[in-house]
Amino acid sequence: MSQWTGLQPLVYWRVYKTGVLPMTDQLVYSRAELLSDHDIADPLVVGGVRCHGGFLSDGTYVSPRTGARTQAIAAWGRSHERTYGTEILAAPVDEWPEAYPNVAQTKFLLSRGVREPTIAALTRIGTVEGFGAMLPYTIVPDLGTHFAEDVDATAIAHLERGLIDAHARDEAGDGEVAGHKDMWFTARDVAFDSPPSEDETQLMLERLGVGSGSGGGFLTTARLVPEIDERVEFLIARMISLLFIEVQAYHTFSWAEAVLSDTDLVAGEGEAATLVSYIRQDESPHVGYLRVVLSEMRDRDFLTTDGGTIAGAEVIGRLYEHNKASLHSRRDESYRLMLNEVERAVEGRRDAADVLAGFHRAGNVRPGPDGTFADAVATSEY
Repeated sequence: MSQWTGLQPLVYWRVYKTGVLPMTDQLVYSRAELLSDHDIADPLVVGGVRCHGGFLSDGTYVSPRTGARTQAIAAWGRSHERTYGTEILAAPVDEWPEAYPNVAQTKFLLSRGVREPTIAALTRIGTVEGFGAMLPYTIVPDLGTHFAEDVDATAIAHLERGLIDAHARDEAGDGEVAGHKDMWFTARDVAFDSPPSEDETQLMLERLGVGSGSGGGFLTTARLVPEIDERVEFLIARMISLLFIEVQAYHTFSWAEAVLSDTDLVAGEGEAATLVSYIRQDESPHVGYLRVVLSEMRDRDFLTTDGGTIAGAEVIGRLYEHNKASLHSRRDESYRLMLNEVERAVEGRRDAADVLAGFHRAGNVRPGPDGTFADAVATSEY
């Protein structure tokens, strides 16, 4: 038995804070139900772009495909907690650092007329969101044959019954209706008036290490759990990677909303920040179903390829810790690519040295002579 304890829950995602646990939750849903929308009174249109989601008659924004999905995820979570006596896997937000450049650094650059790094960051976010279009191509084997316990009436059983497809449509869009990819681009264009050309965008993404073949940030690994079917291991690794990407996005939302709501520095009268807040709301079901599925797997026994069993905590634990370490190890590389954008944007300016010095003073991490980034105390405001 593994001594690993990394999946001990730290906090509840807000969807589970529902008070008394009902004993008659609906636990089986059709694909149509999990893809269903609320009846909206008005669509969400920003900058002339029809975005997904919309508004109820009282003006409340509702996310797409949450006519049943949100309550389904909550019901599966409650059912699991009742059955196994464990809490749902935590979303470890505090384990990831804030965005780089941070809010103060970004506002400092904008106050000095340096817009390009912020535009690049928003472009990168939207592009990575668009990789969600690849989610429907995820191979999901018949998971019921890979666990010692029954998985009927669980989130596991609904991965291919709408959960993965809903996630993909949220990110990449659905036909003529924009998803998060184009919503981020719209927020960028509203805030900065003149979007980059297609050629400029491609060059920008290449500098930031993002390409069409990057797979949306999914981590590939050597076999870490050879005891189980390879397809199941890859599916779990992909879901854990997705969870970490969604959790990291918490800091991205905070950064973007703080920057884009500053009407002294960006255009749009705060409309771009409001759009980001809607995207943030849309992400809640993604974090929710991933946490529940991984919790359901954690507390079951997997069937091994040699006819035995292995504890789910062991399986999930190995993959969780490996993928978390891999993401953390890429921190300095990500910071360096963003710093390169800042340095490129000020290159040739007479005040380049002064701007870079002010930028670093406002940061919570700074590059050292060996290229690694160390924690620092921000000492200036723009």
